Amino acid sequence: MTSDLLRTGILGLFALLVTFASVKDLVSYTIPNWVSIGLAIGFAPAALLCGVAGPQLLEAAGLGAVMLIAGMVMFALKWVGGGDAKLLATASLWLGLPGLAPFLVFTALAGGALALGLLALRSAWVRPLVAGPAWVERLATPGAAAPYGVAIAAGALAAFPHGLLMNGAHGGL
Repeated sequence: MTSDLLRTGILGLFALLVTFASVKDLVSYTIPNWVSIGLAIGFAPAALLCGVAGPQLLEAAGLGAVMLIAGMVMFALKWVGGGDAKLLATASLWLGLPGLAPFLVFTALAGGALALGLLALRSAWVRPLVAGPAWVERLATPGAAAPYGVAIAAGALAAFPHGLLMNGAHGGL
């Protein structure tokens, strides 16, 4: 009972941190480094509590490193922000190889929905109607960046049931 409660709490940490990253990116176009650090530090204890074996931990760490490099390349090309690159890597760490394909597909779909929503919000017929906090007006500004952390977080949360921790080495949750 206590073990299940602890495991659920640690897994909730993932959902909490990626959701916070999403909201923070939406309102400020930044994802704090402590979010990615928290995800990176929290992964090993969470994985061990979920019965993930040593080789799978190393595999997930390698995947996280590969995704960090991919994120750095996308950052260098100015496709994503630095926080997005780090969130992509640390979410991949938690999802592992079993969750990678769903994560990428769900993130792409969420990114497409985000792009369509921003296009609609930034259109000539909606833009004059936009009023509210500065972050809403910034989102509605034509040509402004997209808070892609929102899509990454949505993809990570949607893929989590398919991921490594939910399918731990001992049958998952």
